[in-house]
Amino acid sequence: MEIDVVLPCLNEEAALPWVLGRMPPGFRPIVVDNGSTDGSARVATEFGAMVVAEPRPGFGAACHAGLTAATADVVCFMDADASLDPGQLPRVAGPVRAGEADLVLGRRVLGPGASWPVHARLGNAVLARELRRRTGADLHDLGPMRACGRAALSALELVDRRFGYPLEMVLRAGAAGWRIAEVEVDYLARTGRSKVTGTVRGTLRTIGDMRRVMADRAV
Repeated sequence: MEIDVVLPCLNEEAALPWVLGRMPPGFRPIVVDNGSTDGSARVATEFGAMVVAEPRPGFGAACHAGLTAATADVVCFMDADASLDPGQLPRVAGPVRAGEADLVLGRRVLGPGASWPVHARLGNAVLARELRRRTGADLHDLGPMRACGRAALSALELVDRRFGYPLEMVLRAGAAGWRIAEVEVDYLARTGRSKVTGTVRGTLRTIGDMRRVMADRAV
């Protein structure tokens, strides 16, 4: 069974060779170019990835474009910045493929050289606690590496197109009665500066997006 892997991408030319070079057999990368001004699209094509252009800015917009392009029964999502090892995708996708879970999140375990600022870890812990309360799932991380059924995810009709997309996915999945699980994955030293926690603007924007999703009564 082939599995599609959606990789939202904004100026990740330097990271993509390592990421795409470590993609396991049976996992098809879909690189969603979200307005890159470097050679990300070219590099992705050279490494055999499907490249989807999404001109609308926003992490959620890129994720949605990748989901729309996917055709496999199971779809994974992960960052394209080399902070996560594609070689561990089978660990995350395995329970979904086996029918043991409907959504699996990769719980990040900090590795040598990885940067995870204290404010980001504290915010993540607060979100995880709220997710446990709302979904009943034993979650400790809003993990960016995740796997689920493609058709089922499309049926959730996620609406956020910014940084609230990953949170909305978990909240809507919990409300729909999905079996949500968590497995450990390594969190590595990323290539380049984080677009979320690497700047004050990025951090504030992400907090605002997630607060908006939390306040939405639909989830």
